[in-house]
Amino acid sequence: MCIALPHRVLRVAGDVALIERDDGETVEVSLLLLGECVAPGDYLLIQAGGFAMERLDADTAQQRLRDARALFAAGGDAAFERLGQG
Repeated sequence: MCIALPHRVLRVAGDVALIERDDGETVEVSLLLLGECVAPGDYLLIQAGGFAMERLDADTAQQRLRDARALFAAGGDAAFERLGQG
């Protein structure tokens, strides 16, 4: 299972965006697979390999981050294992 967290866009140059990860580190990601315009302040979901797969508005991104924090607080890794059951 893959769970992607939103990352805020700091800068865009052509088909590359500089994003800020949750640990404060900045990383360049490819926008080649994303079929829409991206601007600083947008949020992106990033797949393995460094490709943006979805653009989110700020409200949706913040809600997903709150949900993820609640999931981690409720059981950490065990909570993710339970997601696949049921």
